[in-house]
Amino acid sequence: MTDTTNRVLIFDTTLRDGEQSPGATMTHEEKLEIAELLDDMGVDIIEAGFPIASEGDFRAVSEIAKRSKDAVICGLSRAQYADIDRCWEAVKHAARPRIHTFIGTSPQHRAIPNLDMDQMAERIHDTVTHARNLCDNVQWSPMDATRTEHDYLCRVVEIAIKAGATTINIPDTVGYTAPVESADLIRMLIAKVPGADEVIFSTHCHNDLGMATANSLAAVAGGARQIECTINGLGERAGNTALEEVVMALRVRHDIMPWTTGVDSTRLMNISRRVSSVSGFPVQYNKAIVGKNAFAHESGIHQDGMLKSADTFEIMRPSDVGLADTNLVMGKHSGRAALRKKLEDLGYQLGDNQLKDVFVRFKDLADRKKEVYDEDLVALMRAGEDAATDRLVIRSLKVTCGTGGPAEATLVMAIDGAESTATETGDGPVDATFRAVRALHPNDATLQLYQVHAVTEGTDAQATVSVRLEEAGNIATGQSADTDTVVASARAYVNALNRLLTRRGKVGQDAKEISYKDVG
Repeated sequence: MTDTTNRVLIFDTTLRDGEQSPGATMTHEEKLEIAELLDDMGVDIIEAGFPIASEGDFRAVSEIAKRSKDAVICGLSRAQYADIDRCWEAVKHAARPRIHTFIGTSPQHRAIPNLDMDQMAERIHDTVTHARNLCDNVQWSPMDATRTEHDYLCRVVEIAIKAGATTINIPDTVGYTAPVESADLIRMLIAKVPGADEVIFSTHCHNDLGMATANSLAAVAGGARQIECTINGLGERAGNTALEEVVMALRVRHDIMPWTTGVDSTRLMNISRRVSSVSGFPVQYNKAIVGKNAFAHESGIHQDGMLKSADTFEIMRPSDVGLADTNLVMGKHSGRAALRKKLEDLGYQLGDNQLKDVFVRFKDLADRKKEVYDEDLVALMRAGEDAATDRLVIRSLKVTCGTGGPAEATLVMAIDGAESTATETGDGPVDATFRAVRALHPNDATLQLYQVHAVTEGTDAQATVSVRLEEAGNIATGQSADTDTVVASARAYVNALNRLLTRRGKVGQDAKEISYKDVG
């Protein structure tokens, strides 16, 4: 089957593998929003979560399944009957459901369930058969396939096919393989395994050695016709294959990679920004396709070439990935209609009440900044996303610093509507501010990450601050942007605390309730 078509299926696992990145946990509403964006952009399969992991995961997968329009909705399950049954209960509402079940087959992973080769082979047969009796679309993965003995890998893949699996995914779980090996492994399985021509082979690569995209494309050259990937390459450790990279590589280099996807590439920039926002993981400036500098040219030679002909230094147009040709279009004299149109171009659809609130914040920003860029508007939207449900709200902040003593912060914060004031000193303005927050809202959260970067250039640039907190096993990331770095820091810190408060109120629902190993 895999050698008779030039169509490559895109399997997005941002909501499952991507969300397993420490600190990247998304809320229920955020998962639904990202799933809708993935569906609208033409992703073939959406792995919506791990239904047995928590009640929250189950509810999210179930709701995504009910709302899906075109995409296959997939849930992940271990090779256990209870997992598979729970997965089916969640995905069965989809017009096109899929069960994805896995077990580790390498010598390193066979030791986890303490099964010998024959016992594991029997487990694979029984669980894949059980899944196929529930659903006619079953994907099976031998976790850590790239470190599994080839003879044994062929044996278990054949068992899974005979048991009814319709897609065989070959994960490079630890990012160990190289492109030539990735291609050869798929070719070997297609050549040696009986029934291989009746199923779709898939590839799932991690980026531990920086080769995830190359390995995925090599697997396609070897005969795979499904790529598992995530937006922005989000994922555990060094991340997964980046969806935007494989989609654009296949499009730009169609001359040597004659395969196509169904993804609308003009939506890539919008969903990249949105995933970055809800996950709290900034996109590195030099990230391929969606990074801030991906279409920026500063070198004089480069600029001269671009002025003469864009294709001198650009192998794709900014508009191909949904990026406007110009950034500077807004200022303090811009009206609501212009702001609405610009935000729509950036992928935001706002109602009248939302626009009214954003417009007020936009005018405030425009009064403090000479020029307002696309990145400023995206940061502005991020800053207001959680405001409606926040229990902790900063009303005012005054910080004084001296060269001969500690900084002092006076904070006024509303807690469930009631305002309180605290003044604290600290080793610098940010430390003093965070101490003031803790004085008004005592908590046991530990600061795991504090990161600042400028949204745009210039001394009036907005600073975007990311704060990651951990409390009792729950991890939350907060973000905020402001021309005042200390104010942005305070809002990001409080934003993360608000998210922890939300999750604390849903213990047993949204918190992860079991420990599990990643499939890829």
